[in-house]
Amino acid sequence: MTADDSFGRLDDDDYPAYTMGRAAEMLGTTQGFLRAVGEARLITPLRSAGGHRRYSRYQLRIAARARELVDQGTPIEAACRIVILEDQLEEAQRINAEYRRAGEPPNPPAAT
Repeated sequence: MTADDSFGRLDDDDYPAYTMGRAAEMLGTTQGFLRAVGEARLITPLRSAGGHRRYSRYQLRIAARARELVDQGTPIEAACRIVILEDQLEEAQRINAEYRRAGEPPNPPAAT
């Protein structure tokens, strides 16, 4: 991948652009917290060629939500499960909305 290819991917929410240190700094947390959410299988960071963890913006948003719950006193394992369930619910609602739109008849003709 060339430098030009990398710059084009910076807008990609799934591009693993952030190192563990930078991700922890952005979230205002520790690297240990990121390891813990990884161990709880909330997020799975990609690995660089050298084996270092790399995080995407999407993964950082997920980790930030877990951190909110942990900061409110929720145990990390429970926080991760809550975030997973929230994500699944959002996806199911999106799919249901698509099905509803697909099943709707076209706009009826105006009554005269």
